[in-house]
Amino acid sequence: MSKPFSDHDKRKQISVRGLAGVENVAELKVAFNRHLHFTLVKDRNVANKRDYYFALANTVRDHLVGRWIRTQQYYYEKDPKRVYYISLEFYMGRTLQNTMVNLALENACDEAIYQLGLDMEELEDMEEDAGLGNGGLGRLAACFLDSMASLGLAAYGYGIRYEFGIFNQKIVNGWQVEEADDWLRYGNPWEKARPEYMRPVKFYGRTEHTPDGVKWVDTQVVLALPYDTPIPGYRNNIVNTMRLWSAKAPCDFNLKDFNVGGYIQAVLDRNLCENISRVLYPNDNFFEGKELRLKQEYFVVAATLQDVVRRFKASKFGSREVVRTDFAELPNKVAIQLNDTHPAMAIPELMRVLVDEEKLGWDKAWDVCVRTCAYTNHTVLPEALERWPIDLFHHLLPRHLEIIFEINHRFMEFPGDHDRMRRMSLIEEGGCKKVNMAHLCIVGSHAVNGVARIHSEILIATLYFQNKTNGITPRRWLVMCNPGLAEVIAEKIGEEFIRDLDQLKRLLKFINDDAFIRDIAKVKQENKLKFAVHLEEHYKVKINPQSMFDFQVKRIHEYKRQLLNCLHMITYYNRIKKEPNKHWTPRTIMVGGKAAPGYHTAKMIIRLITAIGEVVNHDPVVGDRLKVIFLENYRVTLAEKAIPSADLSEQISTAGTEASGTGNMKFMLNGALTIGTMDGANVEMAEEAGEENLFIFGMRVEDVDAMDAGKGYHASEYYNRIPELKQAMDQIAGGFFSPKQPDLFKELVDLLMHHDRFKVFADYEAYIKCQDKVNQLYKNPKEWTKMVIHNIAGCGKFSSDRTIAQYAREIWGMEPSLEKIPENGK
Repeated sequence: MSKPFSDHDKRKQISVRGLAGVENVAELKVAFNRHLHFTLVKDRNVANKRDYYFALANTVRDHLVGRWIRTQQYYYEKDPKRVYYISLEFYMGRTLQNTMVNLALENACDEAIYQLGLDMEELEDMEEDAGLGNGGLGRLAACFLDSMASLGLAAYGYGIRYEFGIFNQKIVNGWQVEEADDWLRYGNPWEKARPEYMRPVKFYGRTEHTPDGVKWVDTQVVLALPYDTPIPGYRNNIVNTMRLWSAKAPCDFNLKDFNVGGYIQAVLDRNLCENISRVLYPNDNFFEGKELRLKQEYFVVAATLQDVVRRFKASKFGSREVVRTDFAELPNKVAIQLNDTHPAMAIPELMRVLVDEEKLGWDKAWDVCVRTCAYTNHTVLPEALERWPIDLFHHLLPRHLEIIFEINHRFMEFPGDHDRMRRMSLIEEGGCKKVNMAHLCIVGSHAVNGVARIHSEILIATLYFQNKTNGITPRRWLVMCNPGLAEVIAEKIGEEFIRDLDQLKRLLKFINDDAFIRDIAKVKQENKLKFAVHLEEHYKVKINPQSMFDFQVKRIHEYKRQLLNCLHMITYYNRIKKEPNKHWTPRTIMVGGKAAPGYHTAKMIIRLITAIGEVVNHDPVVGDRLKVIFLENYRVTLAEKAIPSADLSEQISTAGTEASGTGNMKFMLNGALTIGTMDGANVEMAEEAGEENLFIFGMRVEDVDAMDAGKGYHASEYYNRIPELKQAMDQIAGGFFSPKQPDLFKELVDLLMHHDRFKVFADYEAYIKCQDKVNQLYKNPKEWTKMVIHNIAGCGKFSSDRTIAQYAREIWGMEPSLEKIPENGK
């Protein structure tokens, strides 16, 4: 056997990756070969890379199982309060490397795989992303699961096991084309089906009011089949559960109304009800009122609440009864967190269970419901608000509509401001009556929170809100994706920062340490080279690794103002063309993100970016001083590669539109500087790092409000006053970037000139000036890197551990803990 530390891989020395003891490595190799043989039924002659990935995944999973069983046993014995985080999205990405990090197995696995003659990165690249989310909201849920496990909370993530996650994006002739994401095609080694916990979920039918209470009858039943995924905490032996429900037709589906010759069709029709968990709706910050989506929302909630009640009743600790029956105790044992309004049906469903099934009186049930549920608001955009037509509701969930009417009736009876009651009604009058799900959540929850201070202040103006500023898990977003930086930090301040990110403040002591400054810059340069190689291999584009890497990666949306970035690209291009002999700061501007398939404007924005790239990247005068690249199929795994390489992070939404943002935090933690507006969490980032260490520009919320209240926004005013803006717009309008179709961008020009809700031109001048400041600083690498260190040192607040500790103490009434639990009874 070769020595356990071979010099095959830079990652080997890194302390934060666990120790590769000889016994450990030997044991992993044995387990790997056993899985290849017995689980995959292959030998080394016929096995391919995917087989090797599955063998490794199963080997690592073996190390989770004992801890997983032990953790659940521990919860059963201790009977702690449990938190149920319900979300329609969990954007998990890949699991293998994250599991190795959290279990301190990374070095041992690296060494074992090396000794087996295989390449770890090649195997890691075989794993499909679990893309069960659109963007921020779904990724936040994933970071929260990591933090809840790392903080020792008895927590469960509940959602839907979509057969098809967020679509894969292909760019064809400059346009986005969607492809189905068949992520389960080869199987998922991280999930365990639990058919023994299958639950019925009812739809349609009608209600009967009887002396025994209300009955919901003549319903159609769909079965919810749970799949459990382990969620390991960071090196604390805790493994929590994410349970995702899959829809299954009951055996007698469509056969009870069997008619001659109908048997085959009845079996084929099973697909119809199994469609509930077929596909993730690909909209970010946009509400599409489709029946299938409402079915998904009720499906996850109804199945989950059956689990919640079963677990509550069966709990033995401190109780001599066979089951717990006193539901007054529910809020002391259960917290339900609603991730946006998507799981809002939990409120009427819990009321239905308590009143119709458990026979509690309304007032008692309502008190229990409100004290159990809490709601997180994620957006202020009106088009994102869920409002379901009453007719659809009545058809699909007749009992729940009655309950919502009753909640509303009782709420509206409260003494007080009648005009305010009208505005706050759960039922919106008008042409087509609708249920306002945000109002339902607010009335039915004991806590409501926004996701960044400025966002919560915008909401508090109208409501009794709390703030819980979002965060990111430093395990995935630093230790795992940027081991070089994690190691440079650990050399200076030790490893505690991985559990307690506030420790990063201690880096300020080294702000003038030349060796440290050099190390930070060197890690960044290595990450840039590595990403440049990745781009060349996968996208066939050559970029200048000495150039500033300028990223805007996020969903494509008008409010995120990718169009403002486009105007800077064109302006910078025009300046270089005008004075080609001047010393320009070289830039590679990279934009990535998906557009919702039905969002025409967003798709046109992508086409504009690719068109600008076609012109700029082939202009010999510009050379490698400016490149514009659209990053295809941006997803968690691409973010993990791109973010560590970034110099500049673009966070340029119109003030008052981005609730928080979390990509901004990932860039900050990975040593990029931020150019941004005072919006979302950017405000708090500036506060933590010092406003002088961010490139802040543009209107504040007050300025936007003043403009709306005053003379309004008039794009033509800016167009006529600012020559460089006029030139850029005339080029887009005149076909300079689309010579074969001169009017290709007519609609975008029309949008910007006549109905731009997000005031792109109002911030153009300030943005360009700010970008000039960025260029100036980039010419002074030492001062740039010192500013980077200020930013990294100010990241502590933005750990999801801090966010979750606040939810636990201030909403759920639970106390986080950094203690380890015993490993397998030791």
